Amino acid sequence: MKICALETSGPVAGIAVVEDSITVAEYNIQYNITHSQTLLPMLDQVKSITGLDMNDIDAYAVAAGPGSFTGLRIGIATVKGLALATGKPIVAVPTLESLAYNAYASSYDVCPIMDARRSQVYTGIYCFDRDGQKNIMKLKTGQKAMAFEELCGILNESGREVMFIGDGIPVFADRMSELLTCGYAIAPAHMNRQRAASLGALAYEYMTGHADGLEGCVTDADGLEPVYLRMSQAERVKKEREAEA
Repeated sequence: MKICALETSGPVAGIAVVEDSITVAEYNIQYNITHSQTLLPMLDQVKSITGLDMNDIDAYAVAAGPGSFTGLRIGIATVKGLALATGKPIVAVPTLESLAYNAYASSYDVCPIMDARRSQVYTGIYCFDRDGQKNIMKLKTGQKAMAFEELCGILNESGREVMFIGDGIPVFADRMSELLTCGYAIAPAHMNRQRAASLGALAYEYMTGHADGLEGCVTDADGLEPVYLRMSQAERVKKEREAEA
């Protein structure tokens, strides 16, 4: 099974082609250029170098959110167009699941944190259970937007060692040492941002029926919707003005 994965939910733009247990190609970049400028040129380069025929793709995967409102719209619109053109299914993978999958088989609880502004994070808590020769990722708490202090309280109460992954780390690193009483580690550079290959590998688990209990889904272009978790800044301002009026 061949899956083309597109990652645009955060600062990283990424394209990967995953075929069964092999990452055929992966192209990730984090630079000050908008995803609308980078994504399709990146896909063209992957196609050119690998000789990829898009008709050979069995499914498309996309980070469905949460994340950057603009980034999510770019990725989802692109995947919808590709799926409509080829008639292939789409795997909508929650962004935090994909981030947690970077730490496959970790003995820690894995806690992705994305900076949601206003002292909040987009977060979830995941763990890996051994099942024969395979490790299965399981959800301990679903994706949420919450205050970082609230998250630390949940982690302290569990008492488990935790690994943090995500762009929220530099924002809240100082608060971690102040608020956490449980043991914790910070993922290194090759693991601590979104990766298109992790997205594609997890999408493969969805396509083969091994992602029970997680929050994503296999859908089509009509059924694909972004997961924002909270209102945008513009929506909040509008709502506040309406309340004042």
